[in-house]
Amino acid sequence: MKFIKILVITFGLCLWGAPALSQGFNVDAYEVDVYIHEDGYFDVVEKYDVFFTQQKHGIYRDIQTKYDLLTETGTKEKRKIEISDVEVVGHNYTVSSKFEQRFNNFMQIKIGDADIWVEGPVSYEIRYRVKNAFLFEKNTTRFYWNLKPTDWYAPFKNMTFRVHLPEGMSMDDSDVYMYAGPTGFTEPTEDFETLVQGGVITASSRPDYTSVYGQAVTILVNLPTDSIAEIKPAWPFWNSHGWTLILAGIWGIFYMIFRRHGKDDPAPAVTSYYPPEQMDPAMAGFLIDDRGSTRDLISLIPYWGSQGLVKVEQIDKKGLFAKDDTKLVRLKELPKGRPHYERKIFDGLFEDGEEVLVNSLRNKFYTKMSSAKILLKKAAQQYYIRKSKRILGWVAFVLVVSIFLVVPFLFYFWGFLAAIAGFVSIIVLLIMNTFMIKKNRRGTAVLSELKGFKKFIKTAEEGKLKMLLGESPMYFETTMAYAMSFGSFKQWAKKFDDLNVPPPNWYHHTGHHSNFHNFSNSFNSSMTSMGNVMVSSPSSSGSGGGGGSSGGGFGGGGGGSW
Repeated sequence: MKFIKILVITFGLCLWGAPALSQGFNVDAYEVDVYIHEDGYFDVVEKYDVFFTQQKHGIYRDIQTKYDLLTETGTKEKRKIEISDVEVVGHNYTVSSKFEQRFNNFMQIKIGDADIWVEGPVSYEIRYRVKNAFLFEKNTTRFYWNLKPTDWYAPFKNMTFRVHLPEGMSMDDSDVYMYAGPTGFTEPTEDFETLVQGGVITASSRPDYTSVYGQAVTILVNLPTDSIAEIKPAWPFWNSHGWTLILAGIWGIFYMIFRRHGKDDPAPAVTSYYPPEQMDPAMAGFLIDDRGSTRDLISLIPYWGSQGLVKVEQIDKKGLFAKDDTKLVRLKELPKGRPHYERKIFDGLFEDGEEVLVNSLRNKFYTKMSSAKILLKKAAQQYYIRKSKRILGWVAFVLVVSIFLVVPFLFYFWGFLAAIAGFVSIIVLLIMNTFMIKKNRRGTAVLSELKGFKKFIKTAEEGKLKMLLGESPMYFETTMAYAMSFGSFKQWAKKFDDLNVPPPNWYHHTGHHSNFHNFSNSFNSSMTSMGNVMVSSPSSSGSGGGGGSSGGGFGGGGGGSW
């Protein structure tokens, strides 16, 4: 009983869904004439006698333009056919743009007028030309076309197809195959009567035959070898991979500009045991990599400590969930004449008093850090060629404009892969363009000193360090901030572990024996935590939430009403 109910419901749904699937129209008669030309293309004329059972504006015809093929040798081929010279006789119509065709891999011909309703019998005639839709094989040239594709939302009756061969060409019935039914059906159909006579192949459906949605009618004609000219591009590589040449050109132009206006002149490392005079570690860190980082600005704290301006206390908080903290104590005012970025950080830390707990700066201090980075970059411009900055701005402008010009161009002619490659390339070049800053003579000279000092930090031997400590017992204390801005503090501190160097007296770590090894570990951890806190910002939240088959040839697609 339950099974019978299911059958009744299913049958009812089918009856209800059939009119919806047909979209309110039937094709009472359908004729197609195909005129094959020796020059490698063919013209198609489709005639529809349509009966609208509901008020509609007209019909639309979809033609598939991109195909995945399996060649005679078993290799895969992507084929793009070209539809042109579209015409609809006696009706208003629109054709999808080439950009839309690239995006959808279909061309749509939409017939009718949005202000006019039609009902009852209406005739349509569609004309168009097809290129790049022959299959050129070793022993034959194949014409393989879906005369009625699978995705028509209407039943088709009384179908007649005529394929007009080039003048003087003849063949017999054994070269013509007709398929009808679901996609992939490989048995030649008996629902069509086929006649080959006088250079014309004619196929007519039997009176009781109806082709519905999901069914195709396909013709396969084996033409003589070399009977149809194969239209090959003058430069096949350009048609398939021309976008790579365009991107290579863009990269090449960028490289030439960068080499002239962005690449520093040679700055060989000059052996140096000290940082450049009158240069703080933040500026040294900027110039070594042309970047102002949080680490560069945090290195000012040990720099101030060595000058007796601040004291740092590492505090171990007690309790299971308590977090350690760092206290900064102002001992003296920052001397006049210091750079604006130093002033921004120093005054920002102690704006509420002589002491500050670093954890109290969380989600508050980030604006001052951002401002200080901008001021640091501005102060560093004295070491760079001004023209390079203007070039950087122009190149950035051109690259941004290219996103809206070059990427659509690549998509239009070569598709998704080319467009994505173009977009990624331009984004990468925009990032690289931020390095389009070239040092002047002064900047190049300072860079040589910085390179030499940074190299010494990595390669210094114990004997040389003992000699430097003998000359200046505070040698480590006065250089540690620069090692920190170079990202080499741990490596630099480790070289002093066995040299009996006392920890700086401006740094205190409660609860631990004050030796150099403990100091270096504690200090490094403290500075890392401090940097994270000072750039932390309030988080934002949001919510979102014959070897053929039916439907196997070119000419896929379908249509419907609107």
